This record gives sequence, C-alpha cells and structure tokens, in this order.
Amino acid sequence: MASIYPFRAWRYNPTAVPLEDVVTQPYDKITPAMQEGYYQRSPYNLVRIILGLPELFDAEGGDNVYSRAARDFKAWREQGVLVREKDPCIFAYSQRFKVPGADEVKERRGFIALGKLHDYADQVVFRHEQTLSKPKSDRLNLLKATRAHFGQIFMLYSDPAGTVERLLYDGAGPADAQVTDEYGVLHRVWRVNEPAVIRMLASTMDDKKLIIADGHHRYETALNYSKEHAPTSVARTEHSANELPHPPYPEGAVMMTFVNMDSDGLVILPTHRVVHSLPVFDPANFAKAAEEFFSTEMLPEAPAASFLETLRKQKGTAFVAVTRTGAVLLRAKPEAVACPLSALPENQRQLDLSQLHTILLDRILGLDAEKVREQTNIRYLRDASEAVDQVRRGEADVAFLTNPVTMEQLREVAFAGSVMPQKSTDFYPKLLSGLTIYALE
Repeated sequence: MASIYPFRAWRYNPTAVPLEDVVTQPYDKITPAMQEGYYQRSPYNLVRIILGLPELFDAEGGDNVYSRAARDFKAWREQGVLVREKDPCIFAYSQRFKVPGADEVKERRGFIALGKLHDYADQVVFRHEQTLSKPKSDRLNLLKATRAHFGQIFMLYSDPAGTVERLLYDGAGPADAQVTDEYGVLHRVWRVNEPAVIRMLASTMDDKKLIIADGHHRYETALNYSKEHAPTSVARTEHSANELPHPPYPEGAVMMTFVNMDSDGLVILPTHRVVHSLPVFDPANFAKAAEEFFSTEMLPEAPAASFLETLRKQKGTAFVAVTRTGAVLLRAKPEAVACPLSALPENQRQLDLSQLHTILLDRILGLDAEKVREQTNIRYLRDASEAVDQVRRGEADVAFLTNPVTMEQLREVAFAGSVMPQKSTDFYPKLLSGLTIYALE
C-alpha cells in the first residue's frame, strides 16, 4: 500500500528572504496578473522557476524557461537563499481559512512527505480525472532541467479515527514557519524529525490507499520520469527497527501532502461551466430542448449567490442555467435522463456533472468530449458571480451553476477506477508551492 518517506528538504532561508515574498499558488492556478505580481515581489520568488516569463529569455542563445529555472535553482542554493534540512524530516502542514461564500472558518491538517510512485494498475494511487498531454510535457521539461519537485501532489487517505492527525498535532508548539497567502489563508508548517514518530507515521500509512485530489498531471509526469530512471534492479526496501524508511531510488518518489478525506477541514467547491462563442444559440430553443430531460422553472432576477442558495436546497440533480433572457432552474427527470446516461458506469450516472456534460453540453449544445477537452467553447470558473456576469455582459451564451461534488461521490468513482468529467472538483484552499522542495540530487 502507501509508502511514505522523510526527506532532507530544501527550504527558503528566513534570514535571507521573507517567506511571504517567495512562495506561490500552484503553477496551474497562477494567472498572468499573479505571475507578474510574483515577479515584482522578489528576485527569488519561486514563480521564476515554476512558471517563468518566456519573453525574458534569449532563445537564440539557447536560453529558455527551463534552462533558466535550473540555473536559478542552482544559484539560490549556492547563495544560501535556499538551505537544506540537516536531517530527514516530514512536515506537519496546516491551513486555516474562511470557506468561500460562508462565514465558517475551518482548518485543514495534513503532512508533507515523499510518497512512492505507483502505476494506477497497482491500486494504491487512484485518480479521479483525465489528464492532457500539453501540461505533462511542460512539467516534464521542468523536471528534467531542474531535477527537483517544487510543489506537492495533494493526496487523500482515509482515517476516520484521526490517528495520523493526533500523532502529528497533539502537543505541537509554535510553527517553524507560517505565511498568509493572497486569499487570506494561514499556512503553518512544523518540522518533524523524531525517528520514532516518523516510523510510527510510516507504519500507520502503510495500509492506506490514496486518491489524487490535485496534481494529476504532475503525478503522471513524475511517474513516467521515475520509470525512465529506474535501476535495472532495485534494492529491497525493508528497514531495520532503527532505520528511517527511504525511497528505493530518488526518482521513485515524489513530494506529496497527505490529507485525511474523513476530516471536517476538507472543502470541495463547485466549478461552474460557461459556454461561449456558439455558432447559433437561442435561449428559448435551448430551454425547450432541455425540457425533454429536465423540469424547468424561471427564477427571478437575482445575484448569483441567490441562485446557489436555490441549488443547495435541491434534493436530486439540478442546475441553474443563466442566459441573456434570465435564469432557469433545471431539475433532472430520472426516467428521461436514464437513456442518454446508460453508456456511463453506474457510479457516474448519478453525478450532476456527468448529466450536465452528457445531456446539456453534448446532446443539446453539440459540445462533444473533444471540444470540452480542448476548451473550444467552454470556460471553468469558481466564481459564480463572474460566470453570471459574463453572460449578462454578452461575453458568453449560457452559464451553468452547479453544486459541488461530494467526498463520498469522489471516493466511489475513484476507487472504482473511473474518472469524472474534467474540472469536477475544486479543493480549497490550494497547497502553496515553495514551502519545501525535493531535489533528486
């Protein structure tokens, strides 16, 4: 099952740079404006490694974003901007945050460690969404150039009793490092280097199966890279009672943050769909076509938050479709949707997003799987207000507001070996990149 290992992480030197000036959101959540802001914040901001600005490089001289990333990583270590832990550690990692759209404050507790890479066929690590080739190619180029992992794969494990959290957090003193990000999330990290605790943690995780919450592309990139560098014969990884566990070879593991999927601190937000630039779109014709599969109810003009509140009260599959003529509540008719969904695995037929993609996007609007995959006519937005405003400003044809996927649905689909539609989950908050770095050499 899951094998975890401590490691000698590279970390930003607090005497050289303030942590808040150098850490970033995950690379795929960095907008152009955020990228520019990170560049301005510090010459040592991690964005210069994980998402460099192409226009700053000399292509004719053989310089590119990846070669510059490797040079910066090397220089920062030599200059003492980054320093390496003396001993192998794991790191308790807590995030305290306000739930978007609510007044509730939660804390998500996990830990950072190396995790052994497995093929999905091993049924140790499970995915819940498909990946695309372009992001994997980009991350592979960066990994080859730098020989390091700068962000963590977000992994879920099941621990209803909370054994792992008690092991790491009971009696924890002040954090070794803390930073508040641009979304007001307080991130705190504690170094854990006691061999007995590490061995106990590794033993506790040994029977766990893992689900990738965020980081599918980086996980598959690391897995493929590990296969390229696997030795012809790998030494047995059993350890003596006094020896800390370690990867079979450096490329055989990747940096992960592990979070208990049974924890109250785990929050999944909905990702809304905005459809734009259709050759022909008539709201009346769309509503009429949708009536074959959904009951329809016109909603009064209201802010997006009101539409989301209406959605939360629905018992079965439901969406709010917003067009230029107004908002419509769509409730699935179980008998009507059964036929178009019959080709899907049973565990996916009940998913709201499977019904949205299969019936509303594909059958009614003509957006097949390839168009959705390439995002030809579709945008994905966390912010419901922005999704609605894009329609009202005439920048989109229709916005579909949705309820979030539940953890129970995610677990069922993933452990069955299935995948959800793209952008089905939005785990909040994201894991910061740059808190720890795993160098392969």
